[in-house]
Amino acid sequence: MAIKVTMPRLSDTMTEGTVATWLKKVGDKVSEGDILAEIETDKATMEFESFNEGTLLHIGIAEGETAPVDSLLAIIGNEGEDISALLAGDAAPAAAAPAAVETKKEETAAPAAKPAAALPAGVIVVTMPRLSDTMTEGTVATWLKKVGDKVSEGDILAEIETDKATMEFESFNEGTLLYIGIQEGNTAPVDSLLAIIGPAGTDISGIADGFVAGAAPQAAAPAEEAKAAAPAQAAAAAAAAPVAQEAPADGGRILASPLAKKIASDKGIQLSQVKGSGENGRIVKSDIENFTPAAAAPQAAAAKAETAAAPAAKPYVPAGEIATEEIKNSQMRKIIAKRLSESLFTAPHYNLVIEVSMDEAMKSRATINTVPDTKVSFNDMVIKASALALKKHPKINSQWSADAITINYHVNIGVAVAVEDGLVVPVLPFTDGMSLSQIGASVRDLAGRAKSKKLLPSEMEGSTFTISNLGMFGITEFNSIINQPNSAILSVGAIVEKPVVKNGQIVVGNTMMLSLACDHRTIDGATGAQFLQTLKQYIENPVTMLA
Repeated sequence: MAIKVTMPRLSDTMTEGTVATWLKKVGDKVSEGDILAEIETDKATMEFESFNEGTLLHIGIAEGETAPVDSLLAIIGNEGEDISALLAGDAAPAAAAPAAVETKKEETAAPAAKPAAALPAGVIVVTMPRLSDTMTEGTVATWLKKVGDKVSEGDILAEIETDKATMEFESFNEGTLLYIGIQEGNTAPVDSLLAIIGPAGTDISGIADGFVAGAAPQAAAPAEEAKAAAPAQAAAAAAAAPVAQEAPADGGRILASPLAKKIASDKGIQLSQVKGSGENGRIVKSDIENFTPAAAAPQAAAAKAETAAAPAAKPYVPAGEIATEEIKNSQMRKIIAKRLSESLFTAPHYNLVIEVSMDEAMKSRATINTVPDTKVSFNDMVIKASALALKKHPKINSQWSADAITINYHVNIGVAVAVEDGLVVPVLPFTDGMSLSQIGASVRDLAGRAKSKKLLPSEMEGSTFTISNLGMFGITEFNSIINQPNSAILSVGAIVEKPVVKNGQIVVGNTMMLSLACDHRTIDGATGAQFLQTLKQYIENPVTMLA
């Protein structure tokens, strides 16, 4: 389904943007995280990443053209998709744009119904930015500056969780951070008061109370400027005290520009091995382009030596006393709840279970792992077998929509990974073409970066089938909720040693339970059963996966 991409508001004061350069042209494939264009704002020229994947079907603003925020920038969808309805629907608002601009100018000139507080000289109000075209609210994950810190243009102020990913938010101003309006872990709508930056010691009392979302505070009158510029350190300290934040001191995060992350991903470079030359050690494009693996050794050794901080001790609760703890929902937790609820309540789930003999798989794995520098897990074998089985049963590798069922003939398997805040699903593109050792290396890399929050959004998109494995926790059998838009998810249990019947004799064997959750709108019971039969044959006869 085609998606309209609008001109983003890339700074807190941006009202229009100019497309400096298009990095994609109509007909190009677009993946989530790709740089679509460079956009000039009122502050700087910035890269604009795509939060969708598909084919670039239409460009609404040509290079060099300027348009208001929320104007039609592009349309992304399936190759050959009819977008005439979207273009027709955009025509009316576009035609009305000049009148809307004039009206906006008139409204700006007229006194506001509720005037915002006047700003002292040099003071800037920073609002919650709209970092994606679908973002309506954001959560402050981490403040990297605290009240009283000096801020330069380009410094990272905070990490903000959107509906898409956690993103770094740069300052477009310089001065001193005088006030923080949204605490770590708190969520607020776009345009809410995020922070106030200005000269050190400026009296900002009343600005936060008088702030109106979406209304720019009025500049101070000349007669008031001298008064506002007078030292008022006590008042500023009183206003800042309730919102002071401590900068993280664990040294565990990596600062990198979006373009640097993209180039590093394309080249297979681990950001943790790169030394940043930007502000606060931020990794920029030139750092990736000039990176050599030899330079990474000392840093890799240092990173390996770091240990995670011990979890905070739980308070002692005497027996017989009621005790509770309220944990604020992270943006990730909210998204997990929303998407899994939608999946369970919109897709008619049913589950098929099959028991698989693992005797031959255990022998084959032991042999494979005798090869130097090779490490293959049972999960890698299940992934490989699933990829091959999906090629034979493409209906399992499908997606439901109201108008049609899409059969995917490419296989991109998502692997569920448990992280501190919930669950993420990194994706192995074209899994059917990967060897067992390639699958093993890729899964270890993706899982490691998922747990350290270093995955790119593009690495978690595009799955056609998902696998969830809880066998390492001793869980023998379970049912998963489908990871939409997939039509199925495979749940993998632990290998269990138990008595089995072989050739009419009771012997000791090793078995594993597999459970396939299917969307009955796309997959009938017999289709799911045939897929499991093929999957069983591959796992029980691993040599067939190597043919």
